[in-house]
Amino acid sequence: MLTIKALVSRALHLLTSVSWLGPLTVRLTIGVAFVLTGWGKLHSLDSVTDYFTTLHIPLPHANAVMVSTIEFAGGILLILGLGTRIAALLLIGVMTVAILTAKLPEAASWLELFSTIELTYLVTFVWLAVAGGGAASLDRAVVVAKRRAGAVYSPAMHSPGPGA
Repeated sequence: MLTIKALVSRALHLLTSVSWLGPLTVRLTIGVAFVLTGWGKLHSLDSVTDYFTTLHIPLPHANAVMVSTIEFAGGILLILGLGTRIAALLLIGVMTVAILTAKLPEAASWLELFSTIELTYLVTFVWLAVAGGGAASLDRAVVVAKRRAGAVYSPAMHSPGPGA
């Protein structure tokens, strides 16, 4: 008969063996969302420019093009798990500006930001920037290939945890 300690140990072992699934599902879900929003913005740049103008964002058309492109390309990169940290850093910038220009002015208190999707995205992008794309990513495949080819030190291969 299995003890509770043995059951917990087996459960933790099972969860560790599928730890790659967390970063993958986050990347896929948010990546698809940003591909769709970026694509939509790229095909309605006049509307995005008008909206950015109402928010008093400098160079509204140039910023509309930049944000739309970052969202679309960043979403693709997240889906692939390629350049995950770079894509996440760019998307952190986009979400920070969205929060500061569109959400914070509307909020009665900064606590209201905790119920916004933009803050959820921002925190997720911070996690991806720090942790990387995970074991089921092209980032990891590139690191493994470089390591096999005799490349020098790679932080992604020496990070703590199995999903890093």
